[in-house]
Amino acid sequence: MNIRTILFDLDGTLTDSGEGIMNSVEYALNKYGITVEDREQLRSFVGPPLAEQFSRFCGFSEEEGYRAVEVYREYFSVKGIYENEVYEGIMEVLAELKERGYQLCMATSKPEKFAKIIAEHFDFAKYFDVIAGSLMNGERCKKAEVIEYVLDACGATDRDAVLMVGDRCYDILGAKAAGTHSMGVLFGYGSREELEEAGAELIAETPAEIAELLR
Repeated sequence: MNIRTILFDLDGTLTDSGEGIMNSVEYALNKYGITVEDREQLRSFVGPPLAEQFSRFCGFSEEEGYRAVEVYREYFSVKGIYENEVYEGIMEVLAELKERGYQLCMATSKPEKFAKIIAEHFDFAKYFDVIAGSLMNGERCKKAEVIEYVLDACGATDRDAVLMVGDRCYDILGAKAAGTHSMGVLFGYGSREELEEAGAELIAETPAEIAELLR
């Protein structure tokens, strides 16, 4: 595996964003008069495209799912976006990989606008050549679509030299659809079983192990 370009997911891979996402989802559900007794159920919203997850979780139509995302953003854009923290060791990993000459890019299903704000706020934007995500209108939200966009933006034409790193099956399946290599991480929101079933070629238990597996 001769990797030259590494694509990172954001939520559950670079940052532990669960609190902000779940608080934002809870805010939206409350607006719809929906109460969730077990807050842990809201962890399912970390990773997949939000409109799809609202539809799946609440039985909403596709259109209602998109409307729920708009309500979600009322909280997220003001407060939830900052209820977030960088995983311990991630900054050191990004610095090491950059120093070793890898091209680093971010590929997230989160709206690109929010991804850039988070990367700047937590001071890791400097490590990335491209930061890309979905559009605010709901387009380019599937992980494979984001990956395709990133590969074009960063000029990575040899897909055999590209590695996608993420914590959920969506990252691994997106990489497979785009014809790139994949690495799952276990410190985020996906399980080893989920990542292995999706076909992750490598699995890192800690941030430090991401760099170790590439040595």
